Amino acid sequence: MNFLEEKILSDGNIKQGNILKIDNFLNHQIDIDIMRQIAYELKRRFRNVTVNKVLTIEASGIAIATMLGDVYDVPVVFAKKSETANSTDDKYMAQAYSFTHKKMNNVFVSKPYLQSTDRVLIVDDFLADGQAMHALIDLVHQAGGEVAGIGIAVEKGQQKGGRILREEGYRLESIAIIEEMDWETQTIRFREQPSRSNNHDKLTTKP
Repeated sequence: MNFLEEKILSDGNIKQGNILKIDNFLNHQIDIDIMRQIAYELKRRFRNVTVNKVLTIEASGIAIATMLGDVYDVPVVFAKKSETANSTDDKYMAQAYSFTHKKMNNVFVSKPYLQSTDRVLIVDDFLADGQAMHALIDLVHQAGGEVAGIGIAVEKGQQKGGRILREEGYRLESIAIIEEMDWETQTIRFREQPSRSNNHDKLTTKP
């Protein structure tokens, strides 16, 4: 069991409706040590990949992306979901459905911040149906850049996003992959990662 799975079990809460609340350390209150560990683990997993830019989507992915950008010493870009008075008209646009908020968002990146020479590592806190990831991939492709990889903190393995992205040929690394969770028993089944000692799923009940 890795550090993030342990943190999920100790500090997370499973709610009805297939909802895992870990906003006390990942996407509302930020545990800097966990963010640092996530960044170093993603850098380790993509150690043989050249990256010159990190891309995420506002807002929950920004903390992870910033830590990872510091580790790589490369710029961090986040796709915005809403336009402001100083938004430029010269931008790449895509659409992403939010599983959390149950709505479609227009997301954009100003053109100067994505280039055809960029090898982009896309990161986010959660992966469910993969809509946000496909929007970010679309933005990179519009710029003529290359998706070097996709790094996720927590993947909901029972949903289709991860499977589709892997079938499409993208290198996807998720630190914790949840195959199943039950709010009544507070039971979480994590998918075993390739680097572990065996290939069996692990059933763990929250303390």
